[in-house]
Amino acid sequence: MARPFIVAATLPPDIQSWAEGLRRAHYPPERNHLHAHVTMFHSFAPSLFEELKDYLPMVAREFAAPDGAVTGVMDLGKGTAIALQSEPLLALRALIAEHFHGNLTAQDLYEPRPHITIQNKVTKSEARALQAKLAPTIELRRFAFPALELHLYQGGPWDLIKTCAFRGSECL
Repeated sequence: MARPFIVAATLPPDIQSWAEGLRRAHYPPERNHLHAHVTMFHSFAPSLFEELKDYLPMVAREFAAPDGAVTGVMDLGKGTAIALQSEPLLALRALIAEHFHGNLTAQDLYEPRPHITIQNKVTKSEARALQAKLAPTIELRRFAFPALELHLYQGGPWDLIKTCAFRGSECL
């Protein structure tokens, strides 16, 4: 079976490390196959691979690293996430979506809410308890996304295919 491709925004090392710690502490270990990440697109068809691997670096080189901010806790129903705000990242996502118009899945047609999932597939009461505990501890943190990532979905874990640094960002 052909596996889809995922596009994510890379987190800077300090935010990445902090979010990884939260994931390790709160994500069910048997389901925690991924690093902390910000998904931009959940599923590109395998037939788009060649175009994705050429288009993403070109776009990244044209854009300065998008500013972002940690803004609080997000309720995912049966999970918890760190809410992010980034108008520049949303504008970049819209540009990519326009380029791939007609090729997006239903899941990728929604209005995105940038976030880092730190807990998922738990009961609603477990999620709400974590949200109540974390909410007072989350402080506004400003940062810049250094790169885009292209991943291949592998039924749980993802394989990193390519990292595309934004203009002015250090190579990763």
